[in-house]
Amino acid sequence: MDKSSTTVTDSQRPRTGILLTNLGTPDAPDKAAVKRYLKEFLSDYRVVDLPRWLWIPLLNGVILNIRPARSAAAYSTVWTEEGSPLMVHTRAQAQAVAKIMEERHGSEVVVDFAMRYGNPSIASVVDRMLEQGVEQLLVLPLFPQYSGATVASTSDALNHYLETRRSMPAIRFISGYSDNADYIAALALSIRSYQAEHGVPQELIFSYHGIPQRYCDEGDPYEQQCHRTTQLVVELLGLKEGQYRTVFQSRFGREPWLKPYADETLAELPGNGVESIQVICPGFSADCLETIEEMGEENRDVFLDAGGDKYGFIPCLNSSPEHIAALTQLIDEQLAGWVEEPLG
Repeated sequence: MDKSSTTVTDSQRPRTGILLTNLGTPDAPDKAAVKRYLKEFLSDYRVVDLPRWLWIPLLNGVILNIRPARSAAAYSTVWTEEGSPLMVHTRAQAQAVAKIMEERHGSEVVVDFAMRYGNPSIASVVDRMLEQGVEQLLVLPLFPQYSGATVASTSDALNHYLETRRSMPAIRFISGYSDNADYIAALALSIRSYQAEHGVPQELIFSYHGIPQRYCDEGDPYEQQCHRTTQLVVELLGLKEGQYRTVFQSRFGREPWLKPYADETLAELPGNGVESIQVICPGFSADCLETIEEMGEENRDVFLDAGGDKYGFIPCLNSSPEHIAALTQLIDEQLAGWVEEPLG
């Protein structure tokens, strides 16, 4: 048999797309752009699951007439010349992953990034990837801990886009990596590195984005996975009870969210004799408004105004070499079968 008839050449191999996704960001730190972003974000049933007849009039008639100006003012304090911090860091992560994937797999792998809300949209990026010949798509939402409000919503957006197409790629979806050993090691190293420069605090605070308590009561594993991440990092660092705690930030609305609340906890700590803390946000893969402004500034002031003495904020993993190594390892574990075996 002619060898050429059975050998798959590089040009014949299906191209594989790696799509990194994050939550999203306004296009600009102004009221109009923030309003567009918040409308898309808060209209998602995965985020706010109130009856549409109740929620949509409230959203359009009240919230979108009040919150955009306040949020725009907050965004303006963290905006950079290259755009929002989340956009800058997510782009850098994608570029770093792309460089490693090219070194390992050549032109067979295409790497890009998209945002669940705002730009670049999942639909526009996947469309571009398919035009580049991608036949297999691996999606990695950059949310270490699974929640329906983030990971499942990302899947919703992808599926909605694919419903418009006559053909679709083969798809693999990484739904979380809260206990991944490389991710845990990267977090621990970031803490050690920060403390080597700034000292060791009385308490290390692990702050995760909150969700309504009801969502977890109904089966969302998010809270459990957050505590699992904390415990694994704590074990690696050798911390004992009383040297750390887990809190939840960024609550919205009136119903109970996951507790303890970050702001209330930080206000109480100095009165309980804790005057030196450091905060890390392991649920955020990249620094953004909620980490830089809320935890790095707003809640710092809460703690210091309550009598605290030292407040340190440990940056997110962003595009650190250890984080990129963890992400590329996750990706390669999924690509093993695809890259080595052509479709058909």
